[in-house]
Amino acid sequence: MAENSFHDGLTVSSSPHLVTSLDTKKTMIHVLIALAPSAVMSAVFFGFYPVCLILGCMAFSALCEYLYDRIMKLPNTAKDCSALVTGAILALTLPPTLPIWMAFIGCAVSIIIVKCLYGGLGRNIANPAIVGRIVLLLSFTTQMTTWQYTGFQRASGVDALTGATPLGQLSDGVFSQTPSLLQLLLGNRGGSLGETCIIAILIGGIFLIVTKIISPVIPLVYLGTVFIFAIIYYLIVPQEGAGAFYMAVFHLLTGGAVFGAFFCATDYVTSPMLKKGKIIYAIGCGFFTMVIRLFCSYPEGASFAILFMNIMTPLIDRYTIDSYYGIAKRAKEEKKKAKEGESNG
Repeated sequence: MAENSFHDGLTVSSSPHLVTSLDTKKTMIHVLIALAPSAVMSAVFFGFYPVCLILGCMAFSALCEYLYDRIMKLPNTAKDCSALVTGAILALTLPPTLPIWMAFIGCAVSIIIVKCLYGGLGRNIANPAIVGRIVLLLSFTTQMTTWQYTGFQRASGVDALTGATPLGQLSDGVFSQTPSLLQLLLGNRGGSLGETCIIAILIGGIFLIVTKIISPVIPLVYLGTVFIFAIIYYLIVPQEGAGAFYMAVFHLLTGGAVFGAFFCATDYVTSPMLKKGKIIYAIGCGFFTMVIRLFCSYPEGASFAILFMNIMTPLIDRYTIDSYYGIAKRAKEEKKKAKEGESNG
């Protein structure tokens, strides 16, 4: 959707190629509107600082893209609002106490390294916000794993209180201290800014589906895979004090699975083009999210799972597109005929 016009009147654009009246800017504005409920609820639960963090990341991301274009003497692409979306998504995946200068490092990595150096919007091989978050997690592990309780959880007169996220509590063997499913649904628990209030995320996700900005295939299959995987696992390895169904719902409502399913895994550029490919991709996201959560030392796996499947997207596209257009079948038939010809000869 990023266009380059040539003197002969031919317009060549990079992916994604959408048959719609929406242009890139309008699409990105729709995404920002969908992110608004999560941003509002982060301010309700964690105070004014998250607002500064979100707006700061958006502004700095746009500035990074603008400065890169000026330095490299390229057309100004910051006006398409894609950098604002990247900044907002990145900010909503961060802890509410993260120093803003650290968040700016994540923004710079997302925009300059992951997006601009690969040629800009439509050419990046991974979701910029996801990579930015992972870089921050690996670089500032303590700050990125310090979770502030919401204002409704803290006692009167206490300015701040930190503790583990629900997934962290499960990993540490203190499941009895985890919030109730209602608290998880409403967002009254520790976590990243945009992952706590599931209702707000669903409102934004449904808005994107209704306005046809995203397809429901990836979110539904992703979350369905998480749910099914969790049920199977807890039927085999029961959790004391909870049934398999409860634990499956628990894994849906905790961590970044829901936010990632709607706002990160559905990125046009880094997700497969065809429905069959989307299904394979989403199953992979859900599968690896649960593998990391249950079998690795890190209690959350959504970011790493989505990044891994981003890398797998070209391979998925290659085989699903070949299959869709009959290329693989024709190649197989031609290979068979060639073998028959050699044997007859």
